[in-house]
Amino acid sequence: MGLFQKAPRTKEEVALARPLEIGPDQVQELSEEEWYAKVYRGDSVPQLTIRAVITGSIFGFVLAFTNLYVGLTAGWALGVVITASLVCFAMWQLFLAARLVSTPMGPLEMNCMASTASSAGYATGGTMVSAIPAMLMLSASAANPKGEQISIGVIMAWTACLGFLGTVMAIPMKRNMVNHERLRFPTGTAAAVTIQALFTEGKEAMKKAKALLWTAGISAILPFLLELKVGALLKLGRDTILPTQINFMNWLPAPAAMPKTGAPTKPSDWTWYLDLSAPYMVAAGMLVGLRTTFSMLLGGLVIYYGLAPTAVAWDWTSPTGEVLTAITAPHKVYREAGLWLGVSVLVASSLLAFAMQWKTIARAFRSFGKGAGDSAETALEARVRETEVPIRWFLVGTAVFGGLTAFLADRYFEVPILLGLLAVAMTFMLCLVACRVTGETDITPMGPLGKIMQLSYGAMIPGNATANLMAASITANAAGNSADLLTDLKSGYLLGANPRRQFLAQFLGVLSGTVATALGFRLLVPDATYLNGVTDAATGELIRKAAFDAPAAATWKAVADLFQHGFSSLHPMHLQLIWWGVGIGVAMVVLETLMPKRKSWLPSATGFGFGMIFGFQYAILMLLGAAIAAIWNRGNRRTAEAYLVPVAGGLIAGYTLLAVVVALLNTTLLK
Repeated sequence: MGLFQKAPRTKEEVALARPLEIGPDQVQELSEEEWYAKVYRGDSVPQLTIRAVITGSIFGFVLAFTNLYVGLTAGWALGVVITASLVCFAMWQLFLAARLVSTPMGPLEMNCMASTASSAGYATGGTMVSAIPAMLMLSASAANPKGEQISIGVIMAWTACLGFLGTVMAIPMKRNMVNHERLRFPTGTAAAVTIQALFTEGKEAMKKAKALLWTAGISAILPFLLELKVGALLKLGRDTILPTQINFMNWLPAPAAMPKTGAPTKPSDWTWYLDLSAPYMVAAGMLVGLRTTFSMLLGGLVIYYGLAPTAVAWDWTSPTGEVLTAITAPHKVYREAGLWLGVSVLVASSLLAFAMQWKTIARAFRSFGKGAGDSAETALEARVRETEVPIRWFLVGTAVFGGLTAFLADRYFEVPILLGLLAVAMTFMLCLVACRVTGETDITPMGPLGKIMQLSYGAMIPGNATANLMAASITANAAGNSADLLTDLKSGYLLGANPRRQFLAQFLGVLSGTVATALGFRLLVPDATYLNGVTDAATGELIRKAAFDAPAAATWKAVADLFQHGFSSLHPMHLQLIWWGVGIGVAMVVLETLMPKRKSWLPSATGFGFGMIFGFQYAILMLLGAAIAAIWNRGNRRTAEAYLVPVAGGLIAGYTLLAVVVALLNTTLLK
């Protein structure tokens, strides 16, 4: 079977690519055998075409800037597959009207294009918002406040290797998580619904595209009001035209007093406020749903009202003689204490859930080893062998790109070759966690999983911040690519696509994304002062605030600093939280297994753990988005099914695209 296909040229070929009569919601409930019988059509319908890959690469290049901006601002990244699908559909209609192209893209071709765009625009930028900026921050000094940038050639090689590595590492997980467990992967599901709707009814499709464009247009105004730093010029008494924070929960009792001083606090000190500068989190909540967002809220409550009072009071003398508390400031409780408990819940629950599917995993590996005509091979196994990505691609790809990653880590980042290879092996296990978390929450915890690697390499290579950061970046970037591939393969599964062809489209998107994120970082962050700010060397007073808070990078830098003295520098409370998290994660998975019919009423282990490592201001916004979606669905299900996803996609696309422009203005004309 040839992988690349020709685009449809005739009306008959276009008609052959028409959408399925069965909807993605119905496909979600089918068994694997039923899927091959009723849904799969990846052999006969054009999917992986040259025009789809080129279009996706161009869109991904542009959208990579939006996620780079969001990552440097909020520490997270958002999927772009829905936005790419809707914008490409509208653009292709214009091209057809202008006779620049002769035939439209079909649903599977559009899905393949979106996979390439998603890989380029989302999955390749993880290390550019975490380890790389943390390295730049660490390189700054009083004598050289601008720091030293890593060679852009090295950055591109590193990013590409990690992108390819994460893509191949997702191969063994796909059949289990997508075909058998049928995890939701909310963005992937929403993308499939959107793509099928675009091709089902022409008028309805254009209505959805208009809804996205209107929402995007309105949300594009917000960055100029909430982030453009013209407040001083307009003498407003604040940096921006509109306030970015509403402290609407200060009537609640504060979780605890200030660390060390015991001074009283307010809930807003603990990130209990409405953050108006992150409306894209509302859109994310609309896609994720109530169970997961409520579970996140529950995890946050445990951290703030259960753990914080103990954390602020627990002093400990470190090996260097410093007297430390488990947290240093209220707004850091989820980074400095919740991180250890939440990540442990995520890791334990994800690995146990994966291990409980060992029979399915073993069958998947065995099926790839059989040859055509094997008498013991069932009809289903034969179809699987012909369509799924071969396990040998995983083995060869991991060996090649894992080896290159270890070589680069040894050559440029002070990680010995054997420890680099160990990091690659550990990354595979953590990619399992990332994919499961994404399948349930729609957010990939690249940063928290990177902390596990920082913890491990803090013990193995104490005193080396460079090795600590770059070993962890292997996990962060690879996990992002693995989770993104499964998200996109979920879309393809619901539309009847060939997973092998979609994998190749994802693989090619890494190239465009690598160039975009490397160049984008240099444009947005010319030197370390854009991350550290500028202070007076004599008085220590802040002269210029940092252009980007870079919360992910700041956390990575803090952990690297912590492990300058090895594993013994970890606060004893953090060690206890790790073991508590493992126990909680295991218990929650066991409870779901024993009570499958009541699973929807039980807290999601993924959401619960994620709520402990997520700023409460973002959890509030996501819960708000989920509540809006639930009310909309209850009030008018027909319009919600038609327009909820386009509205959410438009909100994300419009705000983040223009926020990049505002960021460039802030770091150039308004600095």
